[in-house]
Amino acid sequence: MDLAQIKELLDLIAESSVNEVTIEEKDFKIKVKKAADPAEVRYEVQSVAMPSPLPPATSAVSGAVPGGATSNSGSSDATSSLTGNPGASPAAPAGDTVKSPLVGTFYEAPSPDADPFVRVGDTVQAGDTLCIVEAMKIMNEIKADFAGEVVKVVATNGQAVEFDQPLFIIKKN
Repeated sequence: MDLAQIKELLDLIAESSVNEVTIEEKDFKIKVKKAADPAEVRYEVQSVAMPSPLPPATSAVSGAVPGGATSNSGSSDATSSLTGNPGASPAAPAGDTVKSPLVGTFYEAPSPDADPFVRVGDTVQAGDTLCIVEAMKIMNEIKADFAGEVVKVVATNGQAVEFDQPLFIIKKN
C-alpha cells in the first residue's frame, strides 16, 4: 500500500460514519481510528496476567555488600545462589557451569510434548544441544562447549532466565 492509497483511505474514513478500520495485506497492517468526541470518551481497562517477579540477582563480585563495603564471611555468592541458602557450605555439584548467553525463557525440550534435550546423568559432546532460550520469539539453541556428564539442571523449564544465569552444571570428561 503506497502513500496515495493511505491518504485516500484516510479521506474516505473521515467522510464516513465508520469509527475504526483495520487493513492487512501480506506483511503490511494499518489500523485507523477516528478521534472520539471528548464528551463521549470511554476508557477500557484490560487485565493482563503478569509473571511473578524474579528474586533479585546476586552480585557477581564475591563478598560485595551494598555501600561498597566488603564482607568477610568467606561464603561464595555463586555457592549460595546454587544452593538457595546464603552462607551454606559448598555442597554444589562439582563441574563447569553452562550459563545463559541471553535473557529469555528456558525450555528443556524442543516442544512441550517432547523429551528434554538432556537429563541429569546424560553424557554430552561438544556441540550437542542442551536447551532452548527463547528471546523475542526467536528460539536460540544453547549448545555444549565441551564434552562431559550433566550433573545438574539448574534452570526450570518455562521460566525466565537472566543473562549469565547458570543453566547446567556439567562435569568435563
